[in-house]
Amino acid sequence: MNAWRHTAVVVLFVGACIGLATRVGYLTVSERDFLQHQGDARSVRTEKISAYRGVIYDRYGEPLAVSTPVAAVWTDPSLGGIKDGDVTKVARALKVKAPGLKSDLERNRSRAFMYIKRGVPLDEAERLRELDVEGVYFQPEYRRFYPAGETAAHVVGLTGIDDEGLEGIELSFNETLRGEPGRKVVLKDQRGTIIKDLEFLAAPRFGQDLTLTLDLRLQFIAYRELKAAVESHRAASGSLVMLDVETGGILALVNQPSFNPNQSGGRSSRAMRNRAVTDTYEPGSTIKPFTALAAMESGRFERYSRIDTAPGYFRVGSKLIQDPLNRGTITLETALKKSSQVGFTKIALALEPRAVYEMLTRIGLGEYQNTRLPGAVAGTLTDRDLDKPVVRATLAYGYGLAVSPLQLAQAYLTLAGHGVRLPVSIIREAQPPAGERVFDARLGAEVVSMLEGVAAADGTAPDARIPGYRVAGKTGTVRKVGAQGYDDERHVAWFAGIAPASDPRIVMVVLINEPAGKAKGGGEVAAPVFGRVMARAMRLLGIPPDEPVTTLARAA
Repeated sequence: MNAWRHTAVVVLFVGACIGLATRVGYLTVSERDFLQHQGDARSVRTEKISAYRGVIYDRYGEPLAVSTPVAAVWTDPSLGGIKDGDVTKVARALKVKAPGLKSDLERNRSRAFMYIKRGVPLDEAERLRELDVEGVYFQPEYRRFYPAGETAAHVVGLTGIDDEGLEGIELSFNETLRGEPGRKVVLKDQRGTIIKDLEFLAAPRFGQDLTLTLDLRLQFIAYRELKAAVESHRAASGSLVMLDVETGGILALVNQPSFNPNQSGGRSSRAMRNRAVTDTYEPGSTIKPFTALAAMESGRFERYSRIDTAPGYFRVGSKLIQDPLNRGTITLETALKKSSQVGFTKIALALEPRAVYEMLTRIGLGEYQNTRLPGAVAGTLTDRDLDKPVVRATLAYGYGLAVSPLQLAQAYLTLAGHGVRLPVSIIREAQPPAGERVFDARLGAEVVSMLEGVAAADGTAPDARIPGYRVAGKTGTVRKVGAQGYDDERHVAWFAGIAPASDPRIVMVVLINEPAGKAKGGGEVAAPVFGRVMARAMRLLGIPPDEPVTTLARAA
């Protein structure tokens, strides 16, 4: 009996094996393509090979934006996702909230793909991998890191979670920086882990590197001083732009408030706005050097032409224009040094109606600047109503038009270049761009010389002086427009300057918006920032002093 049972079992087993082998053979021959397709559909995938985003450098090769490898952690909720008992472990490892993760899994349970967390550092991802949690998968990617942090944030910008540019250079040069991802065919196991690379379809094309004109050393100094000034004067905001006179390159560009691009959240649109290129203000008295240029170009005025400003006020139509005190009869140079509103009103009314306007258009005000910085504006400059004396008068001392700090810096760049207008740039080029002459070199040099009086001990900005260097510049204190017209309590403080005056190398514009302390004027608020930053810049760039030795000795 036992022998019969043994024989029956053996026969059945052998029969089953033969049947199974026959079935396998049949399927192998007749259903090969179908089975191959079904198997590949479950285990063969085309994966993206992430492309390395190009590095952004300052002019000396210091990195401003680099990509670091990270991991994206994901799951397939449609296959059950992560077991309830493992959710807490995963949440703890990734530093996310367990209830939130559980809620996300429940909400996406019909989907075949869900990110748990992206941009996970490799060491953190490895610790999670060691937990060997079923349903958790890893995908390599890159995350952007900004070594300079908020110091260069408005220029460099930032990328989003998908490594696409959102602001600054990262946005305007996104196509250049991002490269092209590659593709490969891989074999995965039932847990989604790659066990074999089957075929490389396309190699990734890495993004191109960019070298900016920024000098990170000067950027840091400018950022520190501007932040200190905005805080000490309890101002609403501030901007500083520094340009290279020889090339038009932006050496430093900072704003306050700023933001940290390395932080994934908590950034306000107010802090992210690149005010130096997006915001416009009336420039006030910083326009007067160009009115003086127009006056001298007309042949009707010279440096020492005399202008009667008595009794210290002057009425144009219904508008009363006045100086702080009666300066009597003064020269054009003194009118510039003391920033006489009456003097420049009389100069403007003595010129052809379009003289000042045409000078301002020649230096680029009212035009869009293609600096490749997102959000740049053209400002406002119109020739409407130039037949009215009051419009010509206010234009001559900087009201009735609007400029960004970067636009004003370009205007002073043309002045420092003695009439050669250069395009402002942020990308460093092998050869400096060609300029365009827009006014006579002799007149430009003479106006720069006249502006040295502004930074003299009896000028409007003695705090802009730098020991050992001659400084040329102009202050501006502008009332802001409110609901009831110009507001006597809200001001914009400007200082635009050039150094060294004898051989201009750097132009700098400083703007402090709505200082709330006792000091309101450009000479008290903005000029000291210029003096401190420019003094450091002269030493760092190795620019030799140009002030006479006797003056240096006397100052000591």
